[in-house]
Amino acid sequence: MTKTRCSWAGPEEIYIRYHDEEWGIPTHDDKELFEMLVLESFQAGLSWITILKKRDNFKEAFDDFDIEKVASYDENKIEDLRSNKGIIRHKGKIASAVNNAKIFIEIQKEFGSFDSYIWSFTDGEIIKGEYLTESDLSKSISNDLKKRGMKFVGPTIIYSYLESIGIIDNHQENCFRY
Repeated sequence: MTKTRCSWAGPEEIYIRYHDEEWGIPTHDDKELFEMLVLESFQAGLSWITILKKRDNFKEAFDDFDIEKVASYDENKIEDLRSNKGIIRHKGKIASAVNNAKIFIEIQKEFGSFDSYIWSFTDGEIIKGEYLTESDLSKSISNDLKKRGMKFVGPTIIYSYLESIGIIDNHQENCFRY
């Protein structure tokens, strides 16, 4: 029996797997939250399928998204990343991943975990989405992250991030994940 999925989920198997196993499922692991923040930031201006196809390369290039390691990257490591053909080699996005890792750690220290911080915006509740590209919630979180010094965290990126980590549930009504 064929499952009915959100209209965007396919036809490529990598997209279907992402939809079925990750997208919109509440995430509370800080390492996974960091990974998705980095990937969503790199996706800016590109298609999500491009990022999914390069995800394994990103994991390898960014030390399996080890927050402490990424926060400690120096200029030599940034230049290595810029020459890595397996990832998006945008200098600003690479530098922001390092910068954002440092701020992510600061947030962890302040709130006990990034999970506590990000879910505090909804008091731990999942929000039923409205198929938007941004919302008051994503604007509020974006503004807070920017005040803290994060880059590539505009309201549209944060809206997609919130969907990916399950804070906003935007599965379509006919989807088996709804």
